[in-house]
Amino acid sequence: MDPVTSGIVVIVVLLSLMAIGTPIAFALGAVSLGALVWSGGMMELTYFGETFLHAFASFNLVSIPMFIFMGAAVASSPTGRDLYRSLDVWLARVPAGLAISNIGACSIFAALSGSSAATCAAIGKMGIPEMRSRGYPNGVASGCIAAGGTLGILIPPSVTMIIYGIATETSIGRLFLAGAVPGIMLAGMFMLWTYAACRMAGGYGGNIAATAASVQNNITDNLKAMVRVMPFLVIVLAVLFTLYGGLATPSEAAGAGAILCLLLAILIYRMWHFRPLKQILRDTLNESVMVMLIIGAAQVFAFALSSLFITQTVATGIADLEMNRWLLMAIINVFLLVCGMFLPPVAVIVMTAPILTPVVLDAGFDLYWFAVVMTINLEIGLISPPVGLNLFIINGIAPEIALKDILLGSLPYVLLMVLGIVLLCIFPWLATGLPTLVMG
Repeated sequence: MDPVTSGIVVIVVLLSLMAIGTPIAFALGAVSLGALVWSGGMMELTYFGETFLHAFASFNLVSIPMFIFMGAAVASSPTGRDLYRSLDVWLARVPAGLAISNIGACSIFAALSGSSAATCAAIGKMGIPEMRSRGYPNGVASGCIAAGGTLGILIPPSVTMIIYGIATETSIGRLFLAGAVPGIMLAGMFMLWTYAACRMAGGYGGNIAATAASVQNNITDNLKAMVRVMPFLVIVLAVLFTLYGGLATPSEAAGAGAILCLLLAILIYRMWHFRPLKQILRDTLNESVMVMLIIGAAQVFAFALSSLFITQTVATGIADLEMNRWLLMAIINVFLLVCGMFLPPVAVIVMTAPILTPVVLDAGFDLYWFAVVMTINLEIGLISPPVGLNLFIINGIAPEIALKDILLGSLPYVLLMVLGIVLLCIFPWLATGLPTLVMG
C-alpha cells in the first residue's frame, strides 16, 4: 500500500477511536501498534517499547510535573480569589472595570498556574457571579473569562511551551520569552474589546460610584489580599529570572518554584490539613500522567508514521507544491485550527511537530515565532466548538447561562486571536524581539 493510502487509513482509524471516547494516549498507542505490525510484522513490536520509553529520556521532561505541581499549589489555594479582589480595588472607578479586572486576573493567574483550565475555573468561580450581580451582560461575563483563561498556555511559564520545546528541540527559555509580549498584547486587546462590548450593551456594572464605594469600604481586606498574592508573583519572576539568566535548568527552576509555592500556600493560607495537600498531589499526578502518556504514545505514533513513509511523503509533497510561503503558513494554521477544535493543545503539538517542523524550517520561518502562532491558534480551539474545553468549564461554573450565550460572548475574542496571528505575521519581532534582546 502506498504511503498516501496508508496515511488516510491511519488517520481514519485514529479519529474513529477518538470519536468513540478512547483516551488520546491509548488511541495513539493502538494505532501505532497496528501500523508497526502492518509495516514490518510482529518483529516491529520490539521498537514499540523502546520508542515509548525513549520518549521519557529527556531530562527537561522533569520540568513538566514540577510546573504542573506549581500550578496545582496555586490553583488549590485562595490565590485566585485574592488576586481578583486586589485588582478590583484599582479598577473600581473604571467603566467596565470589573470585567477588565477579570482579564487582568486571568493574565496574572495564567503566569502563576500555567494552565488554561485552572485559570478559567479559578477566576470564573468568583468573577462570573459578581459580574452578573452588578448587571454585566451574560455574554460579556462568560466570554471574557473563557477567553482570558486561554492565556494560560501562552504567558510564561507554560507547560505547552515546554512540550513544544522538547518536541522541536528548541530552547524552553527562549520559548517562554517569545510568548511574553504576544501574551500581554492579547490581554490588552481583550481588555479593549471588553470595555467596548460593555458600552455597546448599554451597561457595565451599574452605578460606578456605588460600586467604588462598596470596594473602598472593604479596602483593608482587599489590600491584605494583594499582600498575600505578591509572594507568589515574586516566585514566578524568580523562576523566570534564574531560567533566563542561565542560573538553573528548566527542571531545577521548576522544582524550586513548585516547593516554594507549596510552602507559601501552607504558610499564607494555613493549608495544614491533609485534604488540600492530597488534592494538590492528586491533581498533579492526574495531569502529569496524562501528559506523559500522550508524549510517549505520540513518540511511537511519529515513529510508526515514519516507518510507513507517511511523514516523509507529506513533507516532500508540501515542498513540491512550491507555493508562496505565507499561503503555506495559512494552510498550516487552518490545519492546526481544525486539530485544536477536537484535541487538547498537548496532543496537537506532540502529534504534528514531527511533520510540521521540517516544513516550517524549509519555508524559512523561525521556530520560536511559529511556537507563538501555533499556541494562539490552539487557544482558539479552547473556546471553539465542538470540544471547546473552556466553554464547558464556564457552563459548569454558571449553568444558568446558556451555552449559546457563552459561545457568542467568546466569538469576538476568537476574532481578536486571529488578528493577533495576523499582527505576528506582519511584525514577527513581537515574538522574536525579546528572546533576542535577553538571550542574544
